[in-house]
Amino acid sequence: MAAVEQSDLSLMSLEDELTCSICLSPFDCPVTIPCGHNFCQGCLLTTWTEPYRCPQCRTLFHTKPELKKNTVLSTVVEAFNLRLVRSASSMSAEEKETKEETREDAVIRCDTCMEAEAANTCLTCMVSFCEEHLRPHRENPVFRLHQLIEPVGDLLERLCPDHHKLMDLFCSQHVRPICSLCLQQDHKGCTFTSPEDQRKLKESELKDKLDVLNAKIVHNETIMYKMRDMEDMLKASATIKKKALVAEYQEMHDMLTQEESTAMNAVDREVETCGTKLNLLKKKFAENIDHMNGAKEYINNQLSQSQTLAFLQVSFNLPAAVNFDPYTPRINLDSKKVMANETFAVTLKDHLTELFKQPVESRLPLAKPEPLGNPGYPLCPSPDQGPQSKAGPKKKPSKQTKKPQPTEKLVGYNPFAEFGGKDPGRPPVIQPNQKTEPSDIPANLASAEKRSDLLKYASALMLDRKTAHKRILVTEECTKASVTDEQANYPNCPQRFVVCSQVLTSKGFSSGRHYWEVRLSCNNFIGIGLAYSSIDRKGSTSRLGRNAQSWCVEWFNVKLSAWHNSHETVLCNPNPKRVGVLLDYEGCKATFYNVADRAYPFHTFEFPFAQAVYPAFWMFSSGSSITLCKV
Repeated sequence: MAAVEQSDLSLMSLEDELTCSICLSPFDCPVTIPCGHNFCQGCLLTTWTEPYRCPQCRTLFHTKPELKKNTVLSTVVEAFNLRLVRSASSMSAEEKETKEETREDAVIRCDTCMEAEAANTCLTCMVSFCEEHLRPHRENPVFRLHQLIEPVGDLLERLCPDHHKLMDLFCSQHVRPICSLCLQQDHKGCTFTSPEDQRKLKESELKDKLDVLNAKIVHNETIMYKMRDMEDMLKASATIKKKALVAEYQEMHDMLTQEESTAMNAVDREVETCGTKLNLLKKKFAENIDHMNGAKEYINNQLSQSQTLAFLQVSFNLPAAVNFDPYTPRINLDSKKVMANETFAVTLKDHLTELFKQPVESRLPLAKPEPLGNPGYPLCPSPDQGPQSKAGPKKKPSKQTKKPQPTEKLVGYNPFAEFGGKDPGRPPVIQPNQKTEPSDIPANLASAEKRSDLLKYASALMLDRKTAHKRILVTEECTKASVTDEQANYPNCPQRFVVCSQVLTSKGFSSGRHYWEVRLSCNNFIGIGLAYSSIDRKGSTSRLGRNAQSWCVEWFNVKLSAWHNSHETVLCNPNPKRVGVLLDYEGCKATFYNVADRAYPFHTFEFPFAQAVYPAFWMFSSGSSITLCKV
């Protein structure tokens, strides 16, 4: 028997090892994964999603492991559950016996006979008596002064541990029950009351506290009701706002649908116009072909004439249409209205795309672009200008000549005369309107410069590893800087940036003009600028543009800003892929260009430089990089 109990205890001690770490219950159909941990099959399949990781040690599995039942562990769990049921049944039997014993102990017995139930307890004798043994107290006058009360079972707890007398007093100063001898000795001079009075006082205090608690509960419940009402109001308000938003967006949807329908109708009308013109041309060409075929048949008949005199008297004049070579006319849909609709759709889409990239709080000011020349947005086109085209005035479309009246003499008819084409050697142009291509360069085109003019001042640059922050990796012969999650193992030196992920070039300039270009991996969380070698490397103001020793243009959350001495100037973002910088040291200027087919300036710093300036770069997002171009 002892051996069985010992085995039960040893098995019960393995409860933690036989418990699933997901459901915190004994294993149910346990399975083992490659890392060695066990789980319930149902729990693991319910919580397991790609990528597959161990819920306990987080080991990654590239493919879903095959799950097999752990038969040994399953047998141990079954034995454990059986022992658990047996232990529970034995514990319930013991609890029943304990309750019965407690019920029997609750009955107060007579201290004299130890059998009959006590009728009263004498506080003078400190003994409980049944009715039989209580007779002397009731009949004998000697016991008349003895105090009888209802039977109590805590007589020993009412005795003073120091004097073995009844503790019939309560010391208010020491907050404890005392006897009469305690009052004369250790508690002499203390204020005291009877236990009954002290109980009444405590009951009054507790009732007051109950009143406070009830009032607090009512107050909290009132606030809860108000919050529920507020929740209902919020839901109702949200419903109203949603309806308003749906109505607004539906109106915009209807407007866009109407604009789309208008644009489609314009294209259809242009197709009909061009089709009409093509049909007219085809009819004229067919008539010319018929007349030339008639002339051909006439000539063949004359060639077959047998009489020589008659043959020589016939005229051999050819139709006038033979004198020119026909060309296929260029008829397309590049009309003014079609191109305007197409350009507007592209521009509106680009504007909405840039607008939706911004947080909702920032969209309202951007929805109303400033006019051209605003200091905050110096390079943004005004709304009524539309997309900018290449430099130079637009050519006015040539005026169409008056349509000639139809004539019965179609031989020699010039089909191009209707469209102003006098030279049959040139193909006709039905719509000479030039197509305006939308430009993605929001620069002032009048100030664009030829890249070849800037390359005269080109300088070769290399990044200085001694200045690179440990999150910046310098590669490709010190021409590329990229941000990494792990810090590079660079030695500590006073030139290195410690707080901001920045890097300088190894070469600075203190005179002349110098030009370099930088290729960007993205247009966000990147800064390009200039800095003195005396710029702080460790302080909170060591970031480019946040001090008097540096200047930079910075892309942050798609917003482009120019920074110097912690002063920000918001610029229109051209989203360049390559940025050129022209430093004019004596002219006290540094100009930044968006390099495309030409160099479009988008900002210029004007400042009298006092020291040699070094090209500087700031990057923040992991994976972002800049590359010094070979120019």
